[in-house]
Amino acid sequence: MFEGLSQKLEGALQSVTGQGRIDEVNVAETMREIRRALLNADVNYQVAKEFTANVKEAATGEDVLTSVTPGEQLTKIMHDELTRVLGGEHEGIEMAETPPTVILVAGLQGSGKTTFCAKLARHFRKEGHAPLLAASDVYRPAAVDQLKTLADQVNAPVYSIEDDGEIVEDAVRVANEAVTEAQNTARDIVIIDTAGRMHIDEAMMQEVEDIKTTVAPNETLFVVDSMTGQDAVNTAKEFNERIDYDGVVLSKLDGDTRGGAALSIRTVVNKPIKFASTGEKLDALTPFYPDRMAQRILGMGDVVSFVERAQEQYDEQEAERLQEKIRSEEFDLQDFYDQLQRIQKMGSIKELMGMIPGVGNKISDLDIDEEAFTHIEAIIQSMTPEERAHPDILNGTRRRRIARGSGNEVRDVNQLVSQFEEMKDMMKTMQKMTSKGQDVDISSLMDKITGGGGGQSRSPR
Repeated sequence: MFEGLSQKLEGALQSVTGQGRIDEVNVAETMREIRRALLNADVNYQVAKEFTANVKEAATGEDVLTSVTPGEQLTKIMHDELTRVLGGEHEGIEMAETPPTVILVAGLQGSGKTTFCAKLARHFRKEGHAPLLAASDVYRPAAVDQLKTLADQVNAPVYSIEDDGEIVEDAVRVANEAVTEAQNTARDIVIIDTAGRMHIDEAMMQEVEDIKTTVAPNETLFVVDSMTGQDAVNTAKEFNERIDYDGVVLSKLDGDTRGGAALSIRTVVNKPIKFASTGEKLDALTPFYPDRMAQRILGMGDVVSFVERAQEQYDEQEAERLQEKIRSEEFDLQDFYDQLQRIQKMGSIKELMGMIPGVGNKISDLDIDEEAFTHIEAIIQSMTPEERAHPDILNGTRRRRIARGSGNEVRDVNQLVSQFEEMKDMMKTMQKMTSKGQDVDISSLMDKITGGGGGQSRSPR
């Protein structure tokens, strides 16, 4: 996410590194590089100009504080300004005083709008709500079926209207009746998926306006494809002029995103970014926190989000049990398998590593094979409970059997066992360093994880 922009901003800050004072000369040079980096990332020109002007004004003449380098001080100033540009404070969904809360979702075709509706339903279900999806995209072939398929995966019902097996093309009626259905079935949230087009047209705009007038939604969200840069910002502006939406959803942030849309849209339309979609899976949706995004853009990581994701998978009792097994050196392959399952539920490995301070920019060129887990799991599943608990009993005969059962080669089994032993040693080292209050050397740990293979991820296959 934003690796190119992050690297360029980090490079620009090098001009003040090692200097004793932030002055007009080094700030001017740095701001030129930062402005160039922002414009290359397709950030709106006026936004880039205002950003660098504000940073320059805040930085010029500031003495370096004790134990703080000019680079660190300027980074802090940039972080504060980035947070402001991205919206300042996190803004969530405004819930209705009397259920159901009605959320109208609009956007162009191909922006990820329908998928976002299912993701949002999953998000609310995790928070204890009972969402209902309304299939008001009644024109696109198979749009209703797509929504139903996605909704089945998150255990949320879909309201649609059919006549003799044919979809009734009345989007306003679907939305209105869905709200009544939610009231009658004790559903406290209604998410309305509306029709999109390949471009903005009068018919689409009028229909969204009609739905909004009829159901009076508590929230209207506009889904924008982050990969389209300034085109996304222009579209967001036109939509806002017509339907005056309440918030923006950035989709496809895991793709080839330069950052222009995220850094421009709040300033241009003056509406908060409320959610960010960071992958195709239905769990790849996160509430948008401007300060956390600013940290990630500047390569500072996002520890809070990392911890929140971990807390979803680990309770305190489980964490203590795992800690004790590591401490007593009883951590085995079954535990390893269980942790792989939990880690995969947290998101992609590259994204998670990018949340660790000081790691994000170091892994931008790292080729991490997410499918490697599949082969690892297959090998462990082919082992008996005794073999998982005691890998030292894995002789040649057992390893050949495991290789055949998992569809791998014996060398793949050997490599997994070797990696597991290395990981146990690494965990013991981390345990000792943490108990002594020492910092963990992330670079050396990364070398162990990747095998020091010049950016290639080690995996059994």
